[in-house]
Amino acid sequence: MKMKTVRHFCTITKHKLLVMKYCFRVGLYRQGLLHDLSKYSWTEFRVGCRYFQGNRSPNNAEREETGCSTAWLHHKGRNKHHYEYWIDYSLDGSGRLTGMKMPVKYVVEMFMDRIAASRVYKGSSYTDSYPLKYYRQAKSNTLMHEETCALLEHLLCMLADKGEKTTFRYIRREVLKNKKY
Repeated sequence: MKMKTVRHFCTITKHKLLVMKYCFRVGLYRQGLLHDLSKYSWTEFRVGCRYFQGNRSPNNAEREETGCSTAWLHHKGRNKHHYEYWIDYSLDGSGRLTGMKMPVKYVVEMFMDRIAASRVYKGSSYTDSYPLKYYRQAKSNTLMHEETCALLEHLLCMLADKGEKTTFRYIRREVLKNKKY
């Protein structure tokens, strides 16, 4: 268990530092510093240590074993860069849950989060097209707002087609300056 604890700590710290680096590159300094601090809380950290595997989120393993992930439920309710944070009752009177439009800065952080997670879990086999591939595998199951989804998908496609440098420059100059979004 001690080795899994150390490896989990190293994994979440590597992820956090990557997101921080990426956020800093586009000018999101506060978000870079505060990204995923809840992963170090006892509620999330103990689950991460117990279910650590190194090649995917420990939350998936907890969910498979127990039927739900307490760490994920805790995490998504405290981190605005997850679209699940923004799920609420629809305003159409139907009583259905729906995705609310996310502020652009959190969509950008979500994009950075996906790149960092892909890099951490894929290691040396990471390519700029992997975050898009991973996103498309789960897309049909999301309750993401259509505009949030469109922006995220646009950025993931740009990353796959044009690379990190061009995409980050576009985010800094166009997306976060509200020239287009």
